[in-house]
Amino acid sequence: MAIELPPLPYDKSALEPAISAKTLEFHHGKHHQAYVTKTNELIAGTELEGKPLEDIILAAANGGDSKKVLFNNAAQVWNHTFFWHSMKPAGGGKPTGKLASQIEKDFGSYEKFAEEFKNAGVTQFGSGWAWLVADASGKLSVTKTPNAELPLVTGNTAILTCDVWEHAYYLDYQNRRPDFLSTFIEKLANWEFAASNYENLGAKKAA
Repeated sequence: MAIELPPLPYDKSALEPAISAKTLEFHHGKHHQAYVTKTNELIAGTELEGKPLEDIILAAANGGDSKKVLFNNAAQVWNHTFFWHSMKPAGGGKPTGKLASQIEKDFGSYEKFAEEFKNAGVTQFGSGWAWLVADASGKLSVTKTPNAELPLVTGNTAILTCDVWEHAYYLDYQNRRPDFLSTFIEKLANWEFAASNYENLGAKKAA
């Protein structure tokens, strides 16, 4: 079964004015699609054809330089899918429940978390991602990764992410990456999705 481009979880215009329909048209329809297409080309006829995306990513991550192109494309398929779900129309604000309590515990306050998350995205040199992640114990932290790198390969669980590749924001924000990060936190972040990811971590620990 080939890797497929998942549909956006909302209409292309649903995040306006924070993110324009034109940005999503190019970002999802062109960039994300290109990663899907290239991944399928690279796994065709190999032992990875038909495998789950996460298995392909981990195999490529452990495959050395010969698998670097596959890793970059497969990981970007995963990263973008996760990013679309990390946002929602009329998002932002503060999380609630168990995730909110853990943020308070691990960062001192939601405000300190937000500052650290935005700083991670702003200071990621070149292309990459800002992440809220949880380790195996459930402790939260903020990290940033270059290019296609993702928490999956370090044993952490992704809770929320923001894409800071230029194609994620340049049509709408030009060189104002800090404004894009602020808008993501204040108006786009999907805390229900993040809370679900954190709850699932707890379910895995109990299993």
